[in-house]
Amino acid sequence: MKKFLTLLMALSMCLSLAACGGSSEETAETPADSETAGEDGAVSSGVEDGVLTIAMECAYAPYNWSQSDDSNGAVPIKDSTEYANGYDVMMAKKICEANGWELEVVRTDWDSLVPGVQTGIYDAVIAGQSMTAERMEQVDFAGPYYYASIVCVTKADSPYANAAGLSDLSGGTCTAQIATIWYDTCLPQIEGAQVQTAAETAPAMLMALETGTVDFICTDMPTAMGAVSAYPDMKILDFSGSDDNFQVDEGDINIGISVMKGNTELKDAIDSVLSTMTADDFNAMMDEAIAIQPLNQ
Repeated sequence: MKKFLTLLMALSMCLSLAACGGSSEETAETPADSETAGEDGAVSSGVEDGVLTIAMECAYAPYNWSQSDDSNGAVPIKDSTEYANGYDVMMAKKICEANGWELEVVRTDWDSLVPGVQTGIYDAVIAGQSMTAERMEQVDFAGPYYYASIVCVTKADSPYANAAGLSDLSGGTCTAQIATIWYDTCLPQIEGAQVQTAAETAPAMLMALETGTVDFICTDMPTAMGAVSAYPDMKILDFSGSDDNFQVDEGDINIGISVMKGNTELKDAIDSVLSTMTADDFNAMMDEAIAIQPLNQ
């Protein structure tokens, strides 16, 4: 209902501008303005109707995935016959329960997550996003709701299976998911690595490794743990504690929940729940997600 009312408001404002001789460029910007701010210029929380609408890929296990039924607490995906589950869904349910909201999950591709929350298509993104400085210029983040170190994954019988540091990966072919710090920031740090085209999704990244298209991939620890659970022939390369490791800042390993810039009401409501949880709580929930993830995710 809130999206329908927003559309009517936007249409009304567009017609008013057109009647006054406003340019087409001005008219095109009006719907976004009407969605993001009230009469006093403040950003609305988006949950005035009691529904928290969140977006995720539903294809990024163990953070999120799709399945055919509601087993293990999965929730319906909007405009789909499938259900969403995973760490992100578990966390969203916890947040909604604490605030008395209903949960609505929207499935979209990775590149649409930030634009969608910026324009108010959905209220928040809970999708394993790193809290990078670049993203924080575009959206506000609640959290972190997980701390994810960066690792590599290779095949157990690979020549790189015994790598003790990044320098041991020199010469290998590799990839990671598109528009992630893994691909944009981490892989370039491996001197001599042959970086291939970025994978469109996390499953595509894993399939590139499984089929031998690349020698290793770069990802975060939860994704790697989910990968070795689904593919026993894979091995995690964790160089933590070594000087020959990825150089990343805190924002790269902190995973947050993004909301529209200025939406302090929703951010604070989410943070009030996350602040009651510890890193051990996060890890226990992630372990549960990994244990129930479908093997084909």
